[in-house]
Amino acid sequence: MSSGPQRIVCLTEEPTEVLYAIGEQHRIVGISGFTVRPARARKEKPKVSAFTSAKIGQILALEPDFVVGFSDIQADIARELIAAGVEVWISNHRSVAGILDYIRRLGAIVGASGKGEQLACRAEENLRRVEAEASGMRRRPRVYFEEWDEPMISGIRWVAELVRLAGGDDVFPERAAKSLARDRIIADGAEVVRRAPDIILGSWCGKKFRPDKVAARPGWAEIPAVRDGELHEIKSPIILQPGPAALFDGVDALRRVIAAWAQRHGAA
Repeated sequence: MSSGPQRIVCLTEEPTEVLYAIGEQHRIVGISGFTVRPARARKEKPKVSAFTSAKIGQILALEPDFVVGFSDIQADIARELIAAGVEVWISNHRSVAGILDYIRRLGAIVGASGKGEQLACRAEENLRRVEAEASGMRRRPRVYFEEWDEPMISGIRWVAELVRLAGGDDVFPERAAKSLARDRIIADGAEVVRRAPDIILGSWCGKKFRPDKVAARPGWAEIPAVRDGELHEIKSPIILQPGPAALFDGVDALRRVIAAWAQRHGAA
């Protein structure tokens, strides 16, 4: 007999990606409408939630025996489902170590701890490779990572940690430690100017990053990154969801940008 839950609804992308990656996708009966990884999931599974809202009736009609979500933002969705008698797990991991632990825990929950462990180990190996590649740099760039532009929101903890592994230093480390987006709002753009990032990375969830718009902000012309044209987009699906994508494609994209900067500026 197969162990663990058999009918899982994933309210965010990362559990869907993990379950597909470990070959347990047959358990999934519903996914988030924001899911893009893997692409086949959108064709195979019904979309029953956004991030802050969900189609509760449709979810209940699927008769799930387990629902997986992420963060305090989905607390209201979880409350409704729990009241309806559904078992719900809301993870709240915000670090690289947390993502690795999440992969292992989800694998164990569905009775596939060995496959979850293998995926986590592959991710750890990739992170070690990236860190080793970055270790020989003569100078580390200062990096400003922007999750949103209006208001400006700096990068969350796992992003800052991946930037560091890839060879850069987040210019807002004290904000990265804050789990809630509202605590990472930068009210005064002059603060970014003062911290003088060498690279600006944009990952505006749900819309295209506009380097020209960023460069035109008052006073930002004097920022090294703007002066040198070092404004780059990191696609949000590979960096802003706390799952496998960030530990593979996300960190690899960060490394490519930072390595190219090092080559151009004699820091390789």
